[in-house]
Amino acid sequence: MHSQQNERMSTEQNFDASAHGRGENGVTITLKAAESEVSPVVDKVMQLVAETQCANGKELDIEIALREALANAIKHGAASDPTKVIECRVSCEERGILIVVRDPGNGFDPNNVPDPLAGENIFSNHGRGIFLINRLMDEVKFEKNGTEIHMRKY
Repeated sequence: MHSQQNERMSTEQNFDASAHGRGENGVTITLKAAESEVSPVVDKVMQLVAETQCANGKELDIEIALREALANAIKHGAASDPTKVIECRVSCEERGILIVVRDPGNGFDPNNVPDPLAGENIFSNHGRGIFLINRLMDEVKFEKNGTEIHMRKY
């Protein structure tokens, strides 16, 4: 069994560098908990998805789910504090892709998230991220008391 090498990188580094944090099975990217960090990370992950072809035809689902997961980690897990760090791990597997987003927060119970389709929530301007992630990805699990989301797409 090969060991996975992950080189951590910040969004402040040049993503076009030849060593961009890829191990044999994936990449780990760390980012500051700021909204401005989301797009560069998503762009890099989507570039890796295209290069590895591990989710052909499912790129848009992955992109939207990843944006939502990172936004939730920044807003809720790190309270939009740019001194805090979010981690995003992406692995291509035999069947599909696994993305794990980890935040430094206290976690939450996903069962207590209000249903965005319920009458009282239908016109709310927030609260649809987890709903979208669950609809777009094939498997979604919350680990470590809700501080990690594991998303798979086959």
